[in-house]
Amino acid sequence: MTELDVAGLQRRLADFAAARAWQPYHTPKNLASALSVEAAELLEIFQWLTPEEAGRVMADPDQAHRVTDEVADVLAYLLQFCAVLGIDPLKALAAKIDRNELRFPVRGRPSEAPERADANTERHSSE
Repeated sequence: MTELDVAGLQRRLADFAAARAWQPYHTPKNLASALSVEAAELLEIFQWLTPEEAGRVMADPDQAHRVTDEVADVLAYLLQFCAVLGIDPLKALAAKIDRNELRFPVRGRPSEAPERADANTERHSSE
């Protein structure tokens, strides 16, 4: 049976690693490193695409397959990282959104926001 909830996926990943005796290698440092590598592989797909090309990447079956695989790799390592450190990823995300809503309050409608020359250098909510 395939479980599509976070805890179920984490169990499947842990079982997969245990069956191969990989647990000694699944340290926070190693998992964070692997997560970074997989995120870089996802970025590589988009590296030289224009914004328009990037927006159409899922229309190409080969590219869509690559993107989907890299997203799965990123998520797998993130879920394993969270499991090893005892982090509930959904609670962590909900708490981060709550903090960002306070940190970046809505000021008028987005269409009313002034254009800023330094918009690309602004620190965003993922930090």
